[in-house]
Amino acid sequence: MKKKRNIPHTYVIVFTIIVISAILTWIIPGGSFDREKISVGGTEREVIVNNSFHYTENNPQTIEILSAFFDGFVNTSNIIVFILIIGGAFWIMNESKSIDVGIYSFLSFSKKLENNKLIKPIGVDNIIITLIMLMFSLFGAIFGMSEETIAFVIIFIPLSISMGYDSIVGVSMCFVAAGLGFAGALLNPFTIGIAQGLSDIPLFSGIEYRVFCWLVINIVGFSYILNYARKVKKNPETSIVYTDDAYWREKGNSDIETTKFHTPKSAWFSFAFITVIFLIYSYLFPFSELKIGKSVSIFPVFPILTGLFILLSIVSLRKSVHFFILNILLFTIFLLLVGVMAYDWYVKEIASLFLAMGLLSGISMNYSANKITTDFITGAKDIMSAGLVVGLAGGIIVVLQDGQIIDTLLYYMSQSMSDFGKIASVSMMYLFQTLLNLAIPSGSAKAALTIPIMSQFSDLIGVSRQATVMAFQLGDGFTNMITPTSGVLIGVLGVARIPYEKWVKWVAPFMAILIILGLLLLIPTVTMDLKGF
Repeated sequence: MKKKRNIPHTYVIVFTIIVISAILTWIIPGGSFDREKISVGGTEREVIVNNSFHYTENNPQTIEILSAFFDGFVNTSNIIVFILIIGGAFWIMNESKSIDVGIYSFLSFSKKLENNKLIKPIGVDNIIITLIMLMFSLFGAIFGMSEETIAFVIIFIPLSISMGYDSIVGVSMCFVAAGLGFAGALLNPFTIGIAQGLSDIPLFSGIEYRVFCWLVINIVGFSYILNYARKVKKNPETSIVYTDDAYWREKGNSDIETTKFHTPKSAWFSFAFITVIFLIYSYLFPFSELKIGKSVSIFPVFPILTGLFILLSIVSLRKSVHFFILNILLFTIFLLLVGVMAYDWYVKEIASLFLAMGLLSGISMNYSANKITTDFITGAKDIMSAGLVVGLAGGIIVVLQDGQIIDTLLYYMSQSMSDFGKIASVSMMYLFQTLLNLAIPSGSAKAALTIPIMSQFSDLIGVSRQATVMAFQLGDGFTNMITPTSGVLIGVLGVARIPYEKWVKWVAPFMAILIILGLLLLIPTVTMDLKGF
């Protein structure tokens, strides 16, 4: 009998990539572009100076692969701390059984809809999954949601498991959906905004064709995910993460029917405290500027949220503290969206918001300070492995940068496109951006590195700069869902407890479809007269 081959651990895979990267620093000569600082949309950015590439002294990496771990942890420390705080905060909430109560109530409601004559042919689950994915796709397309999806994984995986699916479907609802939107990039300031600014073309121009691309990408992506979900629902054991999901199945096996529904006085105290905070912010910020792409809309966001919070809190508190805690979660999400769209929040502010959510959940349940602290530490320990692998993956980029070969690779790839026609050239730009994204997953950093070169090159071969931006946009988007250098992907998989090798096995065919689709969507940018191109 043939012995079953053991699949390497995620840490082993990432370390192997670090070693390969170090070997490349011995083979590929060192090189560097000169850089200059320019203002893009009011923000100063460092970009490459055209025709400035020069070879530098080689810096092969050897024992440095060990120190790369340390540097990788330092460089990704914001995401690591974010993951630990999220884990601790949600553990406090999980201990209250509020999320379990919410999922049970949601599933009970969805079952009532199954017999609806209009919904039954489509399937209530298909509608729920599609609506959730559509929402996150819009978040990714409009304001570039990425790191924020780590927090939502903890919500959607238990929901997915309870609905009869697996953790991959749960991750797809938020992370993959946001990734599809990120690639479609309707108004994404981190990709489209920076790339168009560096290309000196009107900000967010060409949106008409990008809306079409976003729709096509979503239709194909959602269809793939829904088809996979249908197969898992039919036979859960066919899921490649069925054994890994045992953690989530056991965690969700709480007897909701025996849960004591009550509302302690401490919950009313939390309500009063949060209401005062909302009222203060309503006074200090009566109007907020919500930035969506280039447009800015002014709304009385905090006064509206304050009124809604008071109304929904009173209703939920009269039912049970569990529903009040779910209300806290709901308004945490609202505040996250407002903070990102109006006040430029990033992981520090978002982590602080979720920490407040966890603490207020514990106080509402009348937990002691020691109980809240113990639960937080338990949650942080439970999710520690996700934080560790993010730091480990950060070491890959450290080795490539310290080895001084990233600019050399960039130069070689740009030179290889000099003798192609329009379709072949834009295709090579797309392939170039796709491959480069495996080493540099940051869209804004990659734009600063490549767009100054690509936009000038496109002028020489008669390809519009807008087409070059599209090649960057699509090349930057899809492979974020597979590259091991992405701290967000590694963080999501760590939280979801999905081994990287199993994720690759599932996502690789999906990536092939999306990459081919992206290539097909680029052809009209050089063969048709499109608005903005």
